[in-house]
This record gives sequence, C-alpha cells and structure tokens, in this order.
Amino acid sequence: MQGADPGTTIFGNTVAELEGDSLRIGIVQARFNAAITDRIAQACLAELEELGVAAKYIEHVSVPGALEVPIALQAMARRQDFDALVAIGCVIRGETYHFELVANESGAGVTRVSLDHETPIANAILTVDTEAQAWARVDEKGRDAARVVVEMANLMEEIS
Repeated sequence: MQGADPGTTIFGNTVAELEGDSLRIGIVQARFNAAITDRIAQACLAELEELGVAAKYIEHVSVPGALEVPIALQAMARRQDFDALVAIGCVIRGETYHFELVANESGAGVTRVSLDHETPIANAILTVDTEAQAWARVDEKGRDAARVVVEMANLMEEIS
C-alpha cells in the first residue's frame, strides 16, 4: 500500500481508516481442520490488536465445523452486542460432493446472517483444494478478515 499511512487500506480509489478503538467484534471459529483455523484466528486477533480493538471487546467462540458457523453468528448477531463479526473455518476438497455442499452452504449461511441482521461479517472460511493451499493462505486470510471487519463496522456506523 504505497503512500498509505499505517492503519489505512486502499480499495480502488478509496482509502479507508482502520480504527478499531471502540469496536466490539465477535469471532466464530470452526474446529474442523483446527491447526489451520487456529492459525487464521491468531493472525486475525493479532491484526485486530494492531488496529486498536481491545481484547476485552472481542468474543471468540468455537463450533464443530463450517456448517455450524452461521448459526453461531446468527446467535451473536441477535444479541446486538457486536459492531461486526468474523467467520473462520477451513474446507478442504475431498473425493466426494461433500466439499461443494459445505463450501456453498456455509458461505450462503454467513451471507444470509449478515444481510438478515444488517451486521458486517468478514468471511474467513477458506475453501481450498489441498491442505498446502490452506497453509499458504492462513496468515493473509486472518489479517484480511480483521481489516475487513474493522472497515465494514466503521462504514456501517458512518452510513446508518
């Protein structure tokens, strides 16, 4: 991000301030492929801290797998305690149609919760062909989720 100050991100022609000082963030993490999802969560939490989100304002829960992420997000969104939410998971392609089912339905569920509750959700559910592809993306995915959630929480506050 050449020319941008720390704490800003550039999307197209827009520079967004990434100030997380007063934000309350909820995180739902799938335990399936736990080593990978733990690493995504660590990267996300570290970036949230860098952006000024206080640890005491982050609630982090876990669920069995990616298909369970949306219902936990929904419960958090209903509480109206959070400015934004993060979905963390990892779905690795196998030899059956199960990959498509889990990838599609978890993604659709996350989007539905976001729209139904007008709550920004950063979707950090990796959908990859191989475990190696997942490991190559974990840190970036976690950091990106943190930046997206802070930007969208601030944007929603600004436009509502």
